Amino acid sequence: MFGHRDRRIDPPHLASGVSMTKAFVAKGGDMSPSWILFVVVASPAAVVAASYLVEALRPAPTPPGKLTWAPDIPILYADIRGVRIRYIKTGAGPTLVLLHTLRTQLDLFEKVVPELAKSFTVYALDYPGHGYSDIPKARYDADFFARSVEGFLDALDLRDLTLCGVSIGGTIALIAAGRRNPRVGRVIPINPYDYAKGRGMARSSLLGWIITMTSQVPLFGETVMRLRNFIIMKAVLRGGVANPASIRPALLKEMYEVGNRHGHYQAFISLLRNSESWEVATTLYGKIPVLVIWGEQDWARSSEREHDRGLIPGAQVATVENGGHFLPLDRPRELCELIIQFAGKRM
Repeated sequence: MFGHRDRRIDPPHLASGVSMTKAFVAKGGDMSPSWILFVVVASPAAVVAASYLVEALRPAPTPPGKLTWAPDIPILYADIRGVRIRYIKTGAGPTLVLLHTLRTQLDLFEKVVPELAKSFTVYALDYPGHGYSDIPKARYDADFFARSVEGFLDALDLRDLTLCGVSIGGTIALIAAGRRNPRVGRVIPINPYDYAKGRGMARSSLLGWIITMTSQVPLFGETVMRLRNFIIMKAVLRGGVANPASIRPALLKEMYEVGNRHGHYQAFISLLRNSESWEVATTLYGKIPVLVIWGEQDWARSSEREHDRGLIPGAQVATVENGGHFLPLDRPRELCELIIQFAGKRM
């Protein structure tokens, strides 16, 4: 046996590859520029084609008939300019409308709705292209979301309300106030998403940075998005909380699976590619009773927070310790106390 110690035994898949190469060379073949070009072009094309297949095979979730965290709260739908919007309504008292972050849904407020419903009539909705609302073909920029929310307020004829939003929801609330929407009496922006050219998500985690940056590249961004998986989305979503345990595994899974709905990833790509519109929207901010709430560990830097303070004359500002971007999940008790103290009293 020692006489054959220099003999190499290749695994079957490698052996076949070696044989093919030897046969190619034996026949006078060479790695010509045209052959190299074919390999260079064909390989990415195969990846793109595979991504479409992966996307087509993803099972779309069935809209739930009940909220797992509050089965007694009915799930409702409203038609906003031909777009079906999912929302909930619960509680009694002054009107409070909750607006979620990008790439999440009304369930972001699962920990605060029951407590806030003791002091307010609480509404929470899924934006178009989010949760279980319709996914229209549109330009998903700040103006689109602001008009959608204002359309929701009109459709339900809500008046003298407090608009309370997290991330892009906070910016939407400030846009509505800046436009002097007569239905909005006061605003509570939580970690408003209006800095870094609207690419704050890139600060959430390494994978968040990859998703944010690759989305800007035509074709490549769509391919990466189609090849997403739960591990990637879990890392991105957990980058929004100071404590990863703040997000229930079941909620993580649901928010990931919602992304399998037809057209969802295209809407998300559009939102990311129109990200600068969120920073541009700060020119609309105006004077209205405002309480800005920051999570101590939110993605916004100190200079960016001070910039917002300067744009909103007379705004009250509060910071919640040990809180991240998804403050309703991280620090629900502290957040509820601040909202009730500010919006519970009549202005």
